[in-house]
Amino acid sequence: MTQTLPRPWLAAYGDDIAPELPATGPASLAHLVAAATQTHGKRRAFTCVVPNGMNGTLSFAQVGALSDAFASYLRHHCKLAQGARVAVQLPNGLAYPVAAFGVFKAGGVLVNTNPLYTTSEMIHQIRNSGAEVLVISDMFAHKLAEAIPRTGIRHVVLAGVPEFFPRLPEMIVRGVQRYWARSLPKVPPLQVPVMRMRAALKIGQAADPVTDWDRLTREDLALLQYTGGTTGVAKGAMLTHGNILANLEQVKAMGGRHMNADDCVLTALPLYHIFAFTANLMTFFELGARNILVPSPRPVQNIQRALENYPVTWITGVNTLFNGLMNEEWFAAYPPATLKAAIAGGTALHQAVAARWQQVTGTRLSEGYGLTETAPLVTFNPLDQAVRAGSIGVPVPGTDVALVDEQAEPVPPGEPGELIVRGPQVMRGYWNAREDTATSLQDGWLFTGDVAVMEDDGFLRIVDRKKDMVLVSGFNVYPNEVEECLAGFPAVLEAAVIGVPDKTTGEAVRAYVVQNPDVSERLTPEAVIAHCRKFLAAYKVPKSIIIRDDLPKSPIGKILRKNLKAETRAEFEGKVQGC
Repeated sequence: MTQTLPRPWLAAYGDDIAPELPATGPASLAHLVAAATQTHGKRRAFTCVVPNGMNGTLSFAQVGALSDAFASYLRHHCKLAQGARVAVQLPNGLAYPVAAFGVFKAGGVLVNTNPLYTTSEMIHQIRNSGAEVLVISDMFAHKLAEAIPRTGIRHVVLAGVPEFFPRLPEMIVRGVQRYWARSLPKVPPLQVPVMRMRAALKIGQAADPVTDWDRLTREDLALLQYTGGTTGVAKGAMLTHGNILANLEQVKAMGGRHMNADDCVLTALPLYHIFAFTANLMTFFELGARNILVPSPRPVQNIQRALENYPVTWITGVNTLFNGLMNEEWFAAYPPATLKAAIAGGTALHQAVAARWQQVTGTRLSEGYGLTETAPLVTFNPLDQAVRAGSIGVPVPGTDVALVDEQAEPVPPGEPGELIVRGPQVMRGYWNAREDTATSLQDGWLFTGDVAVMEDDGFLRIVDRKKDMVLVSGFNVYPNEVEECLAGFPAVLEAAVIGVPDKTTGEAVRAYVVQNPDVSERLTPEAVIAHCRKFLAAYKVPKSIIIRDDLPKSPIGKILRKNLKAETRAEFEGKVQGC
């Protein structure tokens, strides 16, 4: 599809949002970091807060100096060549920006890795990426003996959550960690050198500084960001410096006058996830704002001290995080007085949650949409316009979108179609996966696998994932719609909807629900079905209701339908075998 498409959403930009991106800007993320540390100097850049309120802080100047030292360590001690991959497997903490920015300054490629990965998942990602250096949390060092010999890792750097804390809080936190570590398996000797972060930095500080990062360009690879993607198993989306830099401009354009150096953003989402990496880490660092890092937001009480002790102006999160916060008495009774707004992404935002957030906090909860493959932002709701319930907003500047059918032809106005995206934030392709790249990237367009509807003025609404659609007697049922209905039932805290095999209708709708502990009404399948019948056509009403204590979630709190589908497959395969 190569024809020029209309951009009806441009009218929504008003006078505050330029329709195109600026022609100039930093040449790379290393350039951006160097400029920000020089400009903002002594301002506080990052504060890491653990559940009991203990904390550590780094200024912009300190982050600059420490990341310079880490770049020198990588280049001179590890002999890292430009373009070599470095896996960083850290929770939110002060070590993360030091490591990530050091990788960029060394000319390396950052491979964000989930600290909670199993050993086999670690091995897959490290081997696939070809990473040579691993920076990993010391809490997960017990995985190294099995993982490292099966990868190409040559150097391992250990960093702790209390890294760069004042001495006494660091000793207390590490003492608690050692206590809990007693239950872990004894770590056998490793076949590669293991070094603490502080020792690596000492080596880097004694070495010559790395200065040739100035040769990096926007075309150079910056990240291998692993994702399930629009097809198949997890693979690395190749994001260039230009992809991230373009998306930063798009984020700032949509934030406009509401974002500045005096802001304070709460980062409960993990920085290794592309949402927090771009929206929290890079955007607010460039602005000169302060980032409050929460190592783990679960249980949600872990966030309490961070919100109570710091003047938070922005919160980013997913639907389950915002829902969970509002079910905490300490938050509902005393929401942050400094809060400007919250940004939702990663998964569908339920209208009931957004409306309640407005009521509880007096601020808006704006939804955006993006993918790992787009660095990630594609659309966002303009902050100066009235909240439009259920909408993911309009495409960000410099971005084209279209809705197409199975033949990649545009669908009629108002009809659902697969959302495809074209813009400077779209990845180069998947790492070492030509077939997957060819399937997802066609004629410059990224096929997202998401089904959407566009209104006359260009505002978009996601119907659902194409692969999650349930086909009931030939009728399309979109789980998002059913989940939205379930979210409006007070006795339901969380819900997930999938399709299951059915002899009569081909597939049937199944809902998994969790009891809301703050509601006295007992959750029953009969009550849930009765509620759905009031708002949904008969074929959309769940045929079966499963009440659970909790639902499987990703590290950012996204409910994992795929896990429920896997359970269901095993259940129905067992029935077939039993017959």
